[in-house]
Amino acid sequence: MIFALQATDLGKRYGRKWALSNCTLDIPTGHVVGLVGPNGAGKTTLLHLAVGLLTPSTGAINVLGEGPATSAEQLGRIGFVAQNTPVYESLSIETHLKMGAALNPKWDSQLAHRRLHDLGLDPSQRAGALSGGQRAQLALTLAIAKRPSLLLLDEPVAALDPLARREFLATLMEVVAENDVSVILSSHVVADLDRVCDYLVVLAAARVQANGEIEDLLNSHHRLVGSRREVDSLPPSAHIVEVSHTERQTTVVVASEDPILDPTWSVEPLTLEDLVLAYMAQAEEQRRELVRTKVGES
Repeated sequence: MIFALQATDLGKRYGRKWALSNCTLDIPTGHVVGLVGPNGAGKTTLLHLAVGLLTPSTGAINVLGEGPATSAEQLGRIGFVAQNTPVYESLSIETHLKMGAALNPKWDSQLAHRRLHDLGLDPSQRAGALSGGQRAQLALTLAIAKRPSLLLLDEPVAALDPLARREFLATLMEVVAENDVSVILSSHVVADLDRVCDYLVVLAAARVQANGEIEDLLNSHHRLVGSRREVDSLPPSAHIVEVSHTERQTTVVVASEDPILDPTWSVEPLTLEDLVLAYMAQAEEQRRELVRTKVGES
């Protein structure tokens, strides 16, 4: 089986700081993958490793069955839109398309011009005169006109207003529907991912906290609410993700394939945002505990 992205014990270190650590992933093709986490979680680092802009400090990464940037053919199978959707501000839209055609053997000029026409963009206009949403659409056009098998998008809508964000994501779903392309989309806006993604990877504190098909993750995670207590009475099959207490109440987020049958707990489903925030909170608490331990030892 060929995976869209496969990582084994992958890590990237800058000096003494790990931007990504012990990352092991097997992301299958045929999905729109949401790569979510707080700023500094390692999302951009993972995508830069995937396209060959960075080399690993530890471990290995393969994209579509090959090492990143190992050949011109492999590069041609990947479309990449970097953070802030960079374009050449002094060049016209048409010049961007000519560059794309010169650099990509499978370039689909008809697709590129049709998309620009549908978006109402004038090919003679300079990229620097475009709005943020239009620049994002231009960058996406350049990425998909090379006819990739995999699109890697690094927070492409982070700086856009809500309307431009909605239009970009709608365009992305059209691309997925019309082409046999897998997508990995990084974001810290869970609502955007909830609209378009069917697979989730949660990165926090430089590590993978959870990953899998969204439907499966939501079905296997639950919120338990009951009177304040310790949680050691939960069955061993219930992996505790997050625990919080008030004066009278305890709330626990657990991952469990088995049903929670204890009648003293009220069992509630989670939303995608609930799930993501629980894992991010767990990672943050682990980070703080590690800092406290180091301070105590010094």
